[in-house]
Amino acid sequence: MPAPDGPSLAPAAPSPDALARTLARHPRPLGGDTARALPAPAYSLSGMVLNNAVGATEHAAPKRKPPWLKARVPSGPGYERLKAIVSEHRLHTVCEEAGCPNMGECWGRGVATIMILGDTCTRACGFCNVKTGRPGSLDRDEPRRVAESLRLMGLRHVVITSVNRDELPDGGAGIWAETILRTRDACPGMTIEVLTPDFLGDWAALQIVMDARPDILAHNLETVRRMHPAVRPSARYERSIEFLRRVKGAGLIAKTGIMVGIGERDDEVEEVMRDVLDGSRAASGACDILTIGQYLQPTRNHLPVERFPTPDQFERYREQGLALGFKVVESGPLVRSSYHADHQADVLGIVRGGSRGG
Repeated sequence: MPAPDGPSLAPAAPSPDALARTLARHPRPLGGDTARALPAPAYSLSGMVLNNAVGATEHAAPKRKPPWLKARVPSGPGYERLKAIVSEHRLHTVCEEAGCPNMGECWGRGVATIMILGDTCTRACGFCNVKTGRPGSLDRDEPRRVAESLRLMGLRHVVITSVNRDELPDGGAGIWAETILRTRDACPGMTIEVLTPDFLGDWAALQIVMDARPDILAHNLETVRRMHPAVRPSARYERSIEFLRRVKGAGLIAKTGIMVGIGERDDEVEEVMRDVLDGSRAASGACDILTIGQYLQPTRNHLPVERFPTPDQFERYREQGLALGFKVVESGPLVRSSYHADHQADVLGIVRGGSRGG
């Protein structure tokens, strides 16, 4: 995969003020308080990252980014138009919150990822740059506002995601369903993809979301089985696979994604592919879409990068996933879960406002 033209977006070393702002966004130890209730992980990176709670701060030396990890600085009329609408309607986008390197390309192409249920997550995963802490009150008007904003944006495909709201009885499932239904009414010509949390294994909550019938329902494993305790301490590998099985059992298109470069081995990447396909299989088939991208450390307060697989290796992942049985595999250094999401919908024959097959 050739590197795009343009300057690298690699950040400079943070200033003391910038580090203070980061600590304010992530006030708890990485992994959150729930990590203390877990058994000792088989693989831990805790000695390589900043612990916000105790002792002096120590960081692993950051690795120099290879030349293929470049992205264009966001610009252009399409990008500026969407940015203005997002700002005017007080929307949260994961594109901005997570510092996605593809934001300019996607927004310019008429594809965006909207984040609902606020901007504060109840979990503190070691890879994620979304703010963590105690969320504010639930915004009951958010589904209407999101649907109206998407109508003004005139997108061809939208990805809707959210923070985890583990403090809510339904994990936010009711807001999820209302957002999907209102968006469908406001934008009948737009395909809707949702990327949801695991709802702590509350399958009744998941059913509420599935009953709203999004075109694609995604849930990311993020990493290999061995790395889960360090990367997603509040999640469970088997629970995420069961989530995907239930999505396929409902006859929906299922999607998942992982990061590489965080400490996994290539044989474990293949193991994830096989686990997902075997574990998600139902009458309508197995998980349809897989995305694989390079993990990039958002700040020095997050898990360090262990390696940078080459573009050739990402191509091998893609070929391997297709050979094993995924219908679509998006694999590349700058791939994120929503990257080329509109193209994936096209490949699977999803027509705007509904889907063919399942």
